Amino acid sequence: MPNETPLHVALIPDGNRRWAKAHKLDPWKGHEKAIENFKEITQWCRKDPRISTLTVWCFSTENWKRNSQEIDKLMTMLEEYLQREREGFQEQRTRFLHSGRRDRLPSSLVTLIEEVEAETRTNDAFALHLAVDYGGKDEILRAMHKLKDTKNIDEEILRGALDHPELPDIDLIVRTSGEQRTSNFFLWQSTYAEWIFSQKLFPDFRAEDLRRAIEEYSVRARRFGA
Repeated sequence: MPNETPLHVALIPDGNRRWAKAHKLDPWKGHEKAIENFKEITQWCRKDPRISTLTVWCFSTENWKRNSQEIDKLMTMLEEYLQREREGFQEQRTRFLHSGRRDRLPSSLVTLIEEVEAETRTNDAFALHLAVDYGGKDEILRAMHKLKDTKNIDEEILRGALDHPELPDIDLIVRTSGEQRTSNFFLWQSTYAEWIFSQKLFPDFRAEDLRRAIEEYSVRARRFGA
């Protein structure tokens, strides 16, 4: 793949709560372990010239159904992660982006997201894209609301109203924990993505596992409907 356009890789990091339960821990301990792995994977992706963008689904529009204590812990962990990493984003020329609703997130997290997005807007070495309170249907509905007074909507116009139309479409999606469904994940941007399903729970999923997934992707023939 050395001559190909760098990849947009996406992760659906399932299995954190199951991992915690198997280790007799509170559910958020699985999320804490997942963030450790996520940091390792992100660092690996930054160094791999085959990858330009990493998208990670941190919290879906449906995840609000979970225990409120678990949700609060997860939101705090996301905020702490961004605070710790924001300086490193600048040093490593990483652009940070968020997709999803903001009206239901804690105000302190929204403020931090907006600050880090602004700080890193011109960074061009790598893009880290986190989906928080995100659902594919919700994104398209929000785009349609933006375009409610627009006539003759075509694909280009609708795409331009999505959260981040400047990002390339997703090339490869890796979903962990053995789940094999799309689950409302970036419906527009994943139209021609390749999927790989790992049996590992995400807290056990490492950079080496992602490397193997990319190697598998590299031998597939993508026809884009042709």
